[in-house]
Amino acid sequence: MHELSICQSIFGVVTKHAGERRVRAVNVKVGHLRQIVPDTLVYCWSLVTQDTPLDGAELRVEHVPARIRCTECEHTETITAPILLCGGCGSQRVEIVSGEEFLITSLELAEE
Repeated sequence: MHELSICQSIFGVVTKHAGERRVRAVNVKVGHLRQIVPDTLVYCWSLVTQDTPLDGAELRVEHVPARIRCTECEHTETITAPILLCGGCGSQRVEIVSGEEFLITSLELAEE
């Protein structure tokens, strides 16, 4: 379960940037190709933050679909499996357009 170590890293980043301010929510983007299970990530977040200043802060996960673009025919499509073939012409010459993201996009802080 690598989601636990990911949450520990998120915890470190959030703690550093929030300082003494109370965090209400942490917003992250997770690409489909990252092989991270969003529900497991949220569960691990609750374990990592329990009995810390971040206890109660919500982890909001935005799923980013995997998309590829063919460099031969310019066809772009969403994929659900890691099969990197153009659905338009069958070419293997494709580039990943999205789906590899893993970003902390924002923090929601409580009013002081």
